[in-house]
Amino acid sequence: MDLFDYASRQQQERDAPLAARMRPRTLDEIAGQGHLLAPGRALRRAIEADRVGSLILWGPPGSGKTTLARIVAATTHAHFASVSAVSAGVADLRKVVKEAQERRRLGGGRTILFIDEIHRFSKSQQDAILPYVEDGTFSLIGATTENPSFEVNSALLSRTRVVQLLPLTDADLDVLLDRALRDRERGLGAQQIVLPPEARAHLIALSSGDARVLFNTLEIASGGLAPGPDGQAVLDLPALEDAVQRRALQYDKAGDQHYDLISALHKSVRDSDADGALYWLGRMIEAGEDPLYLARRLVRMAVEDIGLADPQALPLAMAAQQAIHFLGVPEGTLALAECAVYLTLAPKSNALYTAYGQVQGDIATTRSDPVPLHLRNAVTGLMAGFGYGQGYKYAHDYANAVVDQAHLPASLQGRVYYTPTDRGYEQELRARMAARRAQPERPAGEPGAE
Repeated sequence: MDLFDYASRQQQERDAPLAARMRPRTLDEIAGQGHLLAPGRALRRAIEADRVGSLILWGPPGSGKTTLARIVAATTHAHFASVSAVSAGVADLRKVVKEAQERRRLGGGRTILFIDEIHRFSKSQQDAILPYVEDGTFSLIGATTENPSFEVNSALLSRTRVVQLLPLTDADLDVLLDRALRDRERGLGAQQIVLPPEARAHLIALSSGDARVLFNTLEIASGGLAPGPDGQAVLDLPALEDAVQRRALQYDKAGDQHYDLISALHKSVRDSDADGALYWLGRMIEAGEDPLYLARRLVRMAVEDIGLADPQALPLAMAAQQAIHFLGVPEGTLALAECAVYLTLAPKSNALYTAYGQVQGDIATTRSDPVPLHLRNAVTGLMAGFGYGQGYKYAHDYANAVVDQAHLPASLQGRVYYTPTDRGYEQELRARMAARRAQPERPAGEPGAE
């Protein structure tokens, strides 16, 4: 590297965003992830002993995946080659492979290939990596925000160790914030920024465990702050709120967050927690989830977890679907909120859901017996001659429309599918079923028959 290259790199580092300048350079500088990197932990020992192997780093944005990959390379004195699965293709991988092979042939040390957002690589692209991981051409470190079980090929997973990084805690972010405010070389120490407690708490809350959001927000909010007579620049709460007009919620409509949040909403409704249901519904709406998707899920909750314990649950859920379809966002969101609260506070029963599951099981595992003859319509004389409809009892000819005749195939006689609970309207249905079973069959008009 000549003098001009060195000067250019120094200038580039000075002009880099705060998040890049404050990136930890050693394991001890990493905030959080103590379950992986605390002294004595297996991963830390492996890094320090240069026995890491290939890794898949799975964690939310801003949890330190790229940072950890770079530190692994620096600690083990390996060459660090980085590609992004968003823009890289097979040609880029071939170039890295060729350079890694040449480096190894000339005794220049090993290579770590870091693939950011590896879940965006297709199956064929992931397959292209596999032989070189196996033969040691390079060690792979992949970073992903998505569950590797679903997004990374099983063959590649079997040759890597999956390491889960957790969102940074508020205490972790507090440490990083202090570091950025004090560091005069890489951070904002030269500006002498003072952050009052309420502004600090708001900034940390806005960051939601994401160090990159913390640094980016701090850099934007502190830009152009005028120092006071004492040389200090106060970044108060109004200035912070002005810099960040609207919080950008972390959300991926096709990823883990989508499924995690809808799971939390469904379970809050099932557990009759109205506050939890409203919160998770709001999180998804405010993050830009399709409101009709939420309406469909609320309809599903009405039939799966409430059923006939409250027969009004399904009509109300369908009305909410019509309302959001008619009004759109934001006007229609209150209809979804109304529905969520109603379903949450409704009596719960999965009796119908369970009953239909048992029906599906019997259909899949038992004989497909024909309909009993007495239940078939004798549309023609030929059919009547074969016994269609013979012995059928017309319910309205009997007291209370109660008849004693089989309605299941012979192989399933006596099978009971639907057992109402004693919650909500199913109490009434339970009583009706019990009364129905207790009533004898009586022809209409017989003494004692109603």
